[in-house]
Amino acid sequence: MRKSIIIIAIFLITNLFSTAQTIQVPVLKLGDQTIITPPPEGLWSIATSWENDWPTNWHHASPVKTEQSGDWQIVSGELALPQGIWKICDAYRHENGMLKCIRRFEWTGKQAIDSVTLSVRFRVAGDHLQAFLPGILYYGNPSGYKNTPDCVAHYFGNPGEMAIFEDHRFPMPFACLESTGATRFGAVIHTVPSSLRDQKLYDHWWSMGVTAHEGYSELTLLSGPITYNDQRSVAKAHQCGTMKYGNTYINVKPGAIIEKTFYLDLYQIDKQGTAFQKPVHDAISMYKPFYSDDLPSASEIIKSKFLFAKSRWTESDLYAGFNMYPWIDRPEIVMGWCGQAESPGYALQILKDQLNNDPAIDHMVQKSMDFLTTYPVSADGFPVIYNVNKKTFDNKDPVSMGQAMYSIAKAIESARMNKRYDCSKWETFLKKACDFAANRILSINWTPRSTAEGFYIAPLCIASKLFKSDQYQLAAIKAAKYYAARHLDMKEPYWGGTLDASGEDKEGAWAAFQGFLSVYELTKEQQYLDWAKHACDVCLSYTVVWDIPLPPGRLADHQFKTRGWTMVSPQNQHLDVFGVFFTPDIYQLGVYTKNEDLKRLAKVMFRSCGQLTDPYGSQGEQIQETNFGQAGELNDVYRLRGGYAEHWTVFWITAHFLNAAARFEEMGVEL
Repeated sequence: MRKSIIIIAIFLITNLFSTAQTIQVPVLKLGDQTIITPPPEGLWSIATSWENDWPTNWHHASPVKTEQSGDWQIVSGELALPQGIWKICDAYRHENGMLKCIRRFEWTGKQAIDSVTLSVRFRVAGDHLQAFLPGILYYGNPSGYKNTPDCVAHYFGNPGEMAIFEDHRFPMPFACLESTGATRFGAVIHTVPSSLRDQKLYDHWWSMGVTAHEGYSELTLLSGPITYNDQRSVAKAHQCGTMKYGNTYINVKPGAIIEKTFYLDLYQIDKQGTAFQKPVHDAISMYKPFYSDDLPSASEIIKSKFLFAKSRWTESDLYAGFNMYPWIDRPEIVMGWCGQAESPGYALQILKDQLNNDPAIDHMVQKSMDFLTTYPVSADGFPVIYNVNKKTFDNKDPVSMGQAMYSIAKAIESARMNKRYDCSKWETFLKKACDFAANRILSINWTPRSTAEGFYIAPLCIASKLFKSDQYQLAAIKAAKYYAARHLDMKEPYWGGTLDASGEDKEGAWAAFQGFLSVYELTKEQQYLDWAKHACDVCLSYTVVWDIPLPPGRLADHQFKTRGWTMVSPQNQHLDVFGVFFTPDIYQLGVYTKNEDLKRLAKVMFRSCGQLTDPYGSQGEQIQETNFGQAGELNDVYRLRGGYAEHWTVFWITAHFLNAAARFEEMGVEL
């Protein structure tokens, strides 16, 4: 992924005054090339006015004193204002291969000072540096910008661009810049997220991001202001809209001390599109989101999800299956995203013993799979929606078709082993579906719109073994190579894996991750494992590695822990349980790469996402950990965070737990 760090960081010695003392400020280099430096106007910058929705009247200062205390290098100085003096110091030391800093601001004025913005700013040399902000910005979000520019943040490193967001919007709290010039490198700031005391805003947080200038960019932390897409003081509060989020300056009282901890990192990379991978794993290592004693047990989750699955069962002489929706008056049996009606047909076979051999299981497995595999397959695929009232079939999207094919393939695989079910109809359906997918992929005219068709890869791999088909294997390998060529350099990040967005998303990355890993397991060729690691790291970047403190509301009622949950996409900025679906693959990748952190994280993700399950086994989809909402009261941006849309209970929320639990059971993993 990258070459070893030549020089992590050094301290540049400069004579700032005509005294014998030398003052040290942090500079990070690669070899002889200086990459990261403080701004030339000073190591510290504070604004004392607010105009046009943004801080202004900036004042700057540099250290006048340096001292050593154990491993810590401490520099200090003062910033004099008419109202009084700021005492400022930075304490630096090397920690876990990075440069750690604790920055301390102390206001010594005799009166409170208003309209203050504190900052952390470091320059990164280079033109048009590309930005990676986990869960928010993926190398500019080029697909989201092309398809729905008003629905996502975009940033391409052009002078004047800014992308700065609330600390609590980051699942992994870092901002990364990548250079693909003569020296390829990643430059990163990790922050320890924190809130500020503010009489105006009861939930006021620091912010983090990047700004672009001529010949350089800045890694930026601010005490509140946020901006993106040339709009200042706005929050991405809706799927495709903003809300004003201004006046994020602070009033500082006499004697107040404010501290901010951050880390700087600099490293070379071998290939374009890989700078984000190191900070993803550094964030996991730093926050260690592995504690699980305060989370629901796997057994409790599996039993409650099965209870809820039974409540969605619907059957007549004409159909049988699991209703996607929570409403009786809208019965639809939907395969794949986001109905997953086929998923229990696999999962319940494996979990039968854990569910006390409930007599309903065999009936539901056989009847649902027999009905689903009557859906008509043609040269352009198969419909995934059956409307119970209208008795009609509809919709042929690749995401849903691919996911349905995967679970049906797993159901056949299991049924052949346990010999409890007649899977002849299932096999006929899967062969037709795989013929469709393989023929489509092997066509010389195959040009998929997005990563969505990557979901065909895994079922084709399984089917190639079930039916001893070279054609299915060839199609899977061709698709894997195609998507690797298209996405690994991140000029076009993985995208298009959801049905309600048209840009970068974790589901698109998951399609590639699952596909690459499946081809590796089929061929044992190292390149596919390397590709799987890349796509997995994109998936992981959506995973929350810290417990975000929450304001009063539905989430706080339950002492909700955010670690292990996943953000949806740069468009839909809430949390959901989708990451549960690929936790077995994260674990398996940990086995293949001998990475214990991945194995531990996979378990926590599964169990943490079981939170908020009510006594009926029901669980909602939209967890509002940041200033974003899609349901409920949406007219007050300051009241969005901490909300929970618990009534949108489409069936995938249940099915993904059962599916993942079954796969862990097959792998022999104790959750």
